[in-house]
Amino acid sequence: MQSDLSPLEDDKSKVNKHMKINPENRKKFEERHIGPNEQQLEAMLEVIGVASLDTLIEETIPDSIRLKRPLNIPPAQSEFRFLKDFRALAAHNKVFKTYIGQGYYPCITPNVILRNILENPGWYTAYTPYQAEIAQGRLEMLLNFQTMVTGLTGMEIANASLLDEATAAAEAMIMVYNARKGERKNAATFLVDENCFPQTIALLKTRATPLGIALKIGTLNEAELADTDVFGLLTQYPDSNGAVKDIPSLLSAAKKHNVFAVVATDLLALAILTPPGELGADVVVGSAQRFGVAMGYGGPHAGFFATTDAFKRNIPGRIIGVSIDATGKQAYRMALQTREQHIRREKATSNICTSQVLLAVISAAYAVYHGPKGIRGIAERVSSMAALLNAALLKLGLKQSNTVFFDTLRVETGSLTELVRQKAEAAGINFYYSGAYTQISLDETTEMEDLENIVSIFEVLTGKKASIREFTDEAQLPIPEVFARKSTYLEHPVFNSFQSEHEMLRYLKQLENKDLSLAHSMIALGSCTMKLNATSEMLPVTWQEFAHIHPFAPVNQTEGYQQLFTQLQAWLADITGFAAVSLQPNSGAQGEYAGLLVVRAYHESNGEANRKIALIPSSAHGTNPASAVMAGFTVVVVKCDEKGNIALEDLKAKVEQYKTSLGVLMITYPSTHGVFEESVEAICALVHKAGGQVYMDGANMNAQVGLTSPGEIGADVCHLNLHKTFCIPHGGGGPGMGPIGVAAHLAPFLPTHPVIKTGGEKAISALSAAPWGSASILPISYAYISMMGASGLTKATCFAILNANYLKSRLEKFYPVLYSGTKGRCAHEFILDCRAFKAFGIEVEDLAKRLMDYGFHAPTVSFPVAGTLMIEPTESESKDELDRFCAAMIAIRKEIEAIENGQVAVEESVLKNAPHTADVVMATAWDKPYSREEAAFPLPWVKSHKFWPSVSRIDNAYGDRNLVCSCSFPLTEENE
Repeated sequence: MQSDLSPLEDDKSKVNKHMKINPENRKKFEERHIGPNEQQLEAMLEVIGVASLDTLIEETIPDSIRLKRPLNIPPAQSEFRFLKDFRALAAHNKVFKTYIGQGYYPCITPNVILRNILENPGWYTAYTPYQAEIAQGRLEMLLNFQTMVTGLTGMEIANASLLDEATAAAEAMIMVYNARKGERKNAATFLVDENCFPQTIALLKTRATPLGIALKIGTLNEAELADTDVFGLLTQYPDSNGAVKDIPSLLSAAKKHNVFAVVATDLLALAILTPPGELGADVVVGSAQRFGVAMGYGGPHAGFFATTDAFKRNIPGRIIGVSIDATGKQAYRMALQTREQHIRREKATSNICTSQVLLAVISAAYAVYHGPKGIRGIAERVSSMAALLNAALLKLGLKQSNTVFFDTLRVETGSLTELVRQKAEAAGINFYYSGAYTQISLDETTEMEDLENIVSIFEVLTGKKASIREFTDEAQLPIPEVFARKSTYLEHPVFNSFQSEHEMLRYLKQLENKDLSLAHSMIALGSCTMKLNATSEMLPVTWQEFAHIHPFAPVNQTEGYQQLFTQLQAWLADITGFAAVSLQPNSGAQGEYAGLLVVRAYHESNGEANRKIALIPSSAHGTNPASAVMAGFTVVVVKCDEKGNIALEDLKAKVEQYKTSLGVLMITYPSTHGVFEESVEAICALVHKAGGQVYMDGANMNAQVGLTSPGEIGADVCHLNLHKTFCIPHGGGGPGMGPIGVAAHLAPFLPTHPVIKTGGEKAISALSAAPWGSASILPISYAYISMMGASGLTKATCFAILNANYLKSRLEKFYPVLYSGTKGRCAHEFILDCRAFKAFGIEVEDLAKRLMDYGFHAPTVSFPVAGTLMIEPTESESKDELDRFCAAMIAIRKEIEAIENGQVAVEESVLKNAPHTADVVMATAWDKPYSREEAAFPLPWVKSHKFWPSVSRIDNAYGDRNLVCSCSFPLTEENE
């Protein structure tokens, strides 16, 4: 009888053989993250000249500081499993209707912006626009941001964003403090309106104390302004209660008494309120969050800072300006760079060295998409909704204390306030509660049915009835004529040309195509760690459970976030070898500052407030001395020896000299020179013996994870650049996160927050506007650690060191390598010495610009040594990409050799004329001594990988001499 079974079914042994399940058969995430495969590894080790990866690590990292334990990180999850489990964690966050306000508001991110900017690696994997010729797209949008801010605030100049509103206010206080003159030259009191946001007041306290600035918080009046010890003031407009107050008289009095006036404001409100610039403000600050950026439980968001032209050389952060390129074409660049704080080092008046580029880009795009009419329409709708709600609540017999308001009502609820909270939360609604008042802040997402739901809560409490709809015919904007804006704004064509989605899409793509990012090629920037930002890591950022939660929402509604924080803090503590971690600092420089303030507080608690000396090696990143000054330390520079290491004899002499006042030594490890210094433990012991603390800059933590740790080395505190080691993208120059890890004796001093308590029992004041900084991007690092696991994280560190040593081995035959360890190895980065080329007219900048013709962004230029390139390939780059980079660098060396041998005149060389745009290469006339093909396609593979710079070499000096920082010029030719 014939069987009905198929041959495969009939042969059960064969079935079992072929269907045997291998649980490990799914490709591991680490194999997606790490570039070189096993075959490439063998070839690379052969070039380096070592038998195994273990041998390379042994020759690179001193054995005495090697970890003797595995990381306490769970086994790696697959991408699929991680996203499934993370969905479950996210579900523990409750997304309520939020009317809390206080500087954070629900908003709508237009989908064309969400998909084409926020979720687009072409935008979020780009680096800070130091190489402007291949960053014209985001530079143009940042110029749009500055124009938007100056237009709405009525000021003359704005920067390209700061970290948040509170940071911007603190920076304003310090800027005007340093600008004191005349009878107020030694004034030390800054007046603060008591109705400023609490997080802003907290940050002012943090920043003021180390600098000796006295804050006086209360009701502002002219009598106080007459006090000659007062140098400035801060007021909020509208204030934290939602009231629009009569600030013109206050600002006029400030002007009369030569007191600088800082106004914190709301950009959307300024669409219909008279802007502070027209009322006499010296500085205007705030957040651009409600221009299309989700609340994200606190960030990241773009803080803005606008001021008068008189402060253009004092304004903190970055300014984008207009210049011309070598052909006379309009081009954008970062202007007045010598005023940037990390360049000024210990003479800095701020430690800001970054901006929230990605978020500023989104906010600017929001203004471009809506245009002036759309922005005003949104503002009028929000304010009209507030007027409708106010009318309904008044009918219920409730009192509302704001006579003039934009979007916020302050309702007197007295002893019923707690009952209001209970009823509201039961209905899935969050208000803001302040003593006997309930505040309700409306926003662009508010619908008529939302107003009805709010009214229904108060109907239950009052026993009366009111309907929003009965007031719709008579409702008017609650802005009296005296407060109403009369001036126009956003008149430039860029804000009036892209209101259809099709046109907006094309505009965004046009800008994106001008920028080189990790989507194009490796960006081998030493100290900046441009590694893969995996799609699975990025996906949760825009999930509503993370994106649409207010930072001051009740903690019991954010259990998913709390689980994430607890687990991430534990992982980071284990990785660093420390006892505790604070996630609050929202940039690397803020992490430095936080760590130093913790050290300062520790010394003060021990009765040693005199310990104010900070020893800092000459090779340190410029933010180190800047942060130290801001934290109230006096910087003493420690020399480095000819091998790039800390000069031990100089260090010993200075430790001895300052042993009774030594507060902290700041070190970077491995060193900024790319070397694991073997004396690091002795250095730490020397400082500890003298009573000081050791602060480690975590910029190079990606060379430590799983192999050593700051705690193992002997440090007391370390900040971590999550946008480097732990995969948060650079976003074109921001966002970032800079958590700090501390040893047990420093844990009590970790920072707190005025609204939601965080930190230790002896906590320092807040560092960021939100309790957990830029919380919505922490899932990226959580995802990276979860999917890599302990072994994957360690392997990533090994391959970062492998890739760097492979490049070093290949390139040292053509360029001198400045520093290496005792066994000839570098850490995760190394420095090529290009100073000798200067003898025949070639600067390191020429190499940087020529690399653009090969499709690469330059490595770090002239840091930490002038005339050099610092190269860091990261573990994510494959051997193929590393080889392409080597081919480009070797070809450029041959181009230099032609100049060196006199075959080519330097000014006519391909290097001096780089980069070459399509316009230049395709021009009818060609008078160069080299061919068009040599200019544009110097190696065969460049043709298939070609990235065209959109402008030729930019004239930096012209841009600084003719400073233009807003869209007060015609559109570029392609947009006309």
